[in-house]
Amino acid sequence: MATTERLFRIVQILRRARTPVRAAQLAQELEVSVRTVYRYVAELQAQQVPIQGEAGVGYILAAGYELPPLMLTEDELEAALLGAQWVAQRGDPALANGARDLMTKLQAVLPSHMQANLRLHRVEAVDQGNTALDRVDAALIRRAIRGHRKIQIRYRDEQGVCSERTLWPVMIAYFDAVRLVVAWCELRNDFRHFRTDRILALQCLDEIIPCSDEDLLQRWRARR
Repeated sequence: MATTERLFRIVQILRRARTPVRAAQLAQELEVSVRTVYRYVAELQAQQVPIQGEAGVGYILAAGYELPPLMLTEDELEAALLGAQWVAQRGDPALANGARDLMTKLQAVLPSHMQANLRLHRVEAVDQGNTALDRVDAALIRRAIRGHRKIQIRYRDEQGVCSERTLWPVMIAYFDAVRLVVAWCELRNDFRHFRTDRILALQCLDEIIPCSDEDLLQRWRARR
């Protein structure tokens, strides 16, 4: 583990701690000596990270301190890269563009020694080419979810039967090959899952969903 990553880890450990963390605890988690922990803490304090305390007592992080953006470890960067690649391959056009833009922004702001991971693609999400194609733009569904609006769809089920549905969309679940809209269906008066590639037509309505996002999500989870 690089020194920079260990410094990040110390800040993260202190952020989640509710009581002072002793140097011995930090040393055990970081797999370094206590003397090295003292040196790391002094280095962070020199960088204006508000760590309070002293050797033998324990350390705390001043309330309200936030990590600067994009202080990523190698594992966090590779996780972000894999996720962005996966979304770029399987998301709707707007979401895929967002994933590609994210990778571009990461490339622009990361330290030079970490940019090689993005440039060389040391980890990569593989597109097997089996993603079902949508007839409608799933970005409209995502927009309806954010706006807490109902949607109306024309849907063809697995047996080829078509129906008109008014839905209260909860989320879109992304699988390797398909995407499912989780929604309350007014026709069935219950939660249903709808494959986006089987939605023949889609209209976003002006009607507001008559319950909160949290309540709708909890009700769906209770029925799983």
